[in-house]
Amino acid sequence: MKQAKTNAIRMLDRQKIHYELREFPLDGQKTADYLGLPHAMIFKTLVTTDTAGKYFVFCVPTSEELDLKKAAKAVGSKRIEMLKQKDLLPLTGYVHGGCSPVGMKKLFPTVLDSSAKQWETIVVSAGHIGMLMELAPADLIQMVNATTESITK
Repeated sequence: MKQAKTNAIRMLDRQKIHYELREFPLDGQKTADYLGLPHAMIFKTLVTTDTAGKYFVFCVPTSEELDLKKAAKAVGSKRIEMLKQKDLLPLTGYVHGGCSPVGMKKLFPTVLDSSAKQWETIVVSAGHIGMLMELAPADLIQMVNATTESITK
């Protein structure tokens, strides 16, 4: 059976970046248990906005919580807040639970938590609920022009 391709997967293919697709029937931190991977290796993608209406993307381990103050400082904003769920699809092209940092409708400033550097590969959403992709942090950084900062509580 042919695998459906998401925008994120197409972009990695175009750039000839090595990745592995992983599918799972669960959500949240249970994903790591299901896949037999450390929780700190699975990253969630969070989209935020600031008071000026700018948007930012943050990738943090599913086992951690985004520190909004650290995140705001990392992108040079005074204050940021989580994007309302209803605004996610129109802005990014992805739904809640299937939001990939790769292949959004626009390239937003993106910050990857510095803990990603400890892993040879990390796992992020492939742009569809139940579909993940495992790739090198350096490749993700290159794909989305991300910076790395400590952005968790």
